[in-house]
Amino acid sequence: MAECAALERQYTFTGIEGSNPSLSAFATLKRGYGVTKSAEDTRKRGIIVYYIYSLKCKNGYYVGCTDNLKSRLERHKKGNIPATKNILPVELDFYFAIRDKYIAFKFEKYLKSGSGRAFIKRHFVNI
Repeated sequence: MAECAALERQYTFTGIEGSNPSLSAFATLKRGYGVTKSAEDTRKRGIIVYYIYSLKCKNGYYVGCTDNLKSRLERHKKGNIPATKNILPVELDFYFAIRDKYIAFKFEKYLKSGSGRAFIKRHFVNI
């Protein structure tokens, strides 16, 4: 709970609705969604950003994490990533950009869980 309180103080949101918008996973992590500069720009300034991304595949979705989204997408599309080489073609569905490596990997793990899949379906997948 202290971790959530610290994140709440660090990031302020407006216009986010819900039963508890300040502490919801979506509100906490939306801060990086689609906002960052390219990986090259952030690296030049000494900032490393970790991307949690979702790919739409021929038979569902794939969730991953990387510090270079452009390169990883190219590798996925060429079939160089073992986890997706048999489910090509792939297309970027959405991504989050987060500066903290540990939060990024925790969020990736959450999205791969049952409740995380439900979160993706509820917030990002058009049904």
